[in-house]
Amino acid sequence: MESLEPKKLALLRIWQILKQYSDCDHPLTQETIAHYLDHDYGIVMERKAIGRNLSLLKEAGADIASVREGSYLVCREFEDSELRMMIDGILSSRYITTRHSKDLIDRICQLSNRYFKARVRYICSVGDWGKTENQSLFYNIDVIDSAIEQGKQIHYNYNKFGLDKKLHWSSHQYVSPYQMILHNQRYYLMAYSEYWGNMVFHRLDRITSIKIADRKATPLRNIPGYEQGVNYQELASGLPYMYTDPKETIRFLADKEIVDQIVDWFGPEVEMREAKDSTKVHVTVRVSPNAMEHWAMQYINHVEILAPESFRSRIRGVLETGLAKYSQNTEEK
Repeated sequence: MESLEPKKLALLRIWQILKQYSDCDHPLTQETIAHYLDHDYGIVMERKAIGRNLSLLKEAGADIASVREGSYLVCREFEDSELRMMIDGILSSRYITTRHSKDLIDRICQLSNRYFKARVRYICSVGDWGKTENQSLFYNIDVIDSAIEQGKQIHYNYNKFGLDKKLHWSSHQYVSPYQMILHNQRYYLMAYSEYWGNMVFHRLDRITSIKIADRKATPLRNIPGYEQGVNYQELASGLPYMYTDPKETIRFLADKEIVDQIVDWFGPEVEMREAKDSTKVHVTVRVSPNAMEHWAMQYINHVEILAPESFRSRIRGVLETGLAKYSQNTEEK
């Protein structure tokens, strides 16, 4: 049989065959390599020639092991466990669309061999995960990157979901972009609103029709509170939810059983000390009150706000409003 490809490509093709079909559990004999050369690339080659090419690959630095059962590629760019972590990250990232998730996962699987994809069967369920429907995400990222590099403002439509579960126009924004932040499995744009005169955090998957404006961005250090730049650790711990109201010092009493969650939300520098009741701890944080309200409601069975009194009263009012709703008979609604 005449070769469909020139034999001078055999060296490259043998390396690709080892990458796709081999690992320590699946070494390839020279006969098997010859089969794949013929079947996949139309290159007909004898065993001795394949052996010489394997030796050349080893001399060139390819990490190929040869054992009695055959040869296999030892080292790859990523371990399978690392690839699985990447896939898990994509699956759990709600800001990546289903189509992009499948595409990214397919490309990640190509970094390993054919056996890896067979083991990662749950990637087929990517459509079952809660994913954004905004197909503009990666385009938004490119435009924002360019605007930050050029020191320009951007403008875009900001959207919210309606009862039809589709995004609908909410407002048009002119902002100075500074950073994109991954927070609580969501991708946010951190920017200064030229209209409102404060920092905003907008979901990237809610942005459409984005363009770079012909206006210079407001320098970050010109914004009150950001004269020294961005303290990302403080940003993450002070905004458990992405609200932009001024931070306040808030003290609360918490059950010891949620100390792990407190550190997860507010960072390892959070101030904690044991309370008189040995099952509880006193915690002090400096956070957005709006964000803290949501957090306190989430952990209402384990947390009691102590100070300031104005914030404690605010939480009491929320609880009273909620209790009033649940005090009514559902038949009256």
